[in-house]
Amino acid sequence: MRLILLGPPGAGKGTQAQRLVERHGIPQLSTGDMLRAAVAAGTEVGKRAKAVMDAGELVSDAIVNAIVAERIDQADCANGFILDGYPRTLVQADAVQEMLAERGIGLDMAIELVVDDKALVGRIVKRADEARAAGQTVRKDDNPDVFEERLREYYKKTAALIGYYYAKGLLKQVDGMAGIDDVTKQIDAVLAVREPIS
Repeated sequence: MRLILLGPPGAGKGTQAQRLVERHGIPQLSTGDMLRAAVAAGTEVGKRAKAVMDAGELVSDAIVNAIVAERIDQADCANGFILDGYPRTLVQADAVQEMLAERGIGLDMAIELVVDDKALVGRIVKRADEARAAGQTVRKDDNPDVFEERLREYYKKTAALIGYYYAKGLLKQVDGMAGIDDVTKQIDAVLAVREPIS
């Protein structure tokens, strides 16, 4: 089962990805984690990424794509994986299609967590208030201004993927504003009726 979770920051993709990992035994592939692992392992592409990061620059699509390709060849991805935070752009989405086609496999589904942006900002403010009340550190992203900037960035670059996967017949939507357990049930329901593309 090869899945992509879509939705703006704060939609709950990370939480749902973790639940899918637990229930289906497939890894959640986060580009940040993959980059750090490739750098730590000193792989060829990891060395290229480290040089770019050490120079204070953003890692190019070519390097990120190479790291993802390297990661999906590992044994724990044999039965599938969940892509988290990647692809972020149409160029990266094309790269995913290509790398999977080269391996004779396909994407099973892109699941969009449909949310209300204004309510999301309210969620973020509430999360920050709860963290403060519990004496915990408030995440940097839990600042409404920072969050709204991330939302704008999402709509500028990533939201186009919704139409991209819809056109390929791979998009399924769930109500991301429902409670966490309800969202999990909705995801289970769409996965139960999927037609695997192996």
